[in-house]
Amino acid sequence: MIIMKIGIPTNGKGGLNEMIEPHFGKAMTYTIVDTESGEVSVIGNDSDHYGGTLNPPELLQKAGVETVITANLGRKAVAMLNQLGMAVYSGAQGTVDDALLAFKMGYLQPADDNTSCNH
Repeated sequence: MIIMKIGIPTNGKGGLNEMIEPHFGKAMTYTIVDTESGEVSVIGNDSDHYGGTLNPPELLQKAGVETVITANLGRKAVAMLNQLGMAVYSGAQGTVDDALLAFKMGYLQPADDNTSCNH
């Protein structure tokens, strides 16, 4: 696996055991896993969705995230994440740990116009 920081939308501070939030932008938190150090951190979603000034892709970029793993997200979010230099994979289920395993095993698909929500 390439060394990177992976961001995953979640709704709590449970780390690797936290359940994935099915809607990327509506997550209350984003769990960030550094695959080099093994460090796990959680940042709050203080984006413009919740009264902040940044949007979720900008929050993740600011945190140094290089890859996003999510259950689902819209086309606009995919485009924004890609424009900010982040790879995006969708189809994750279960916990953060489950999503990381699915990613490592190659089970998740790169998100694009065909795999993202159209609403």
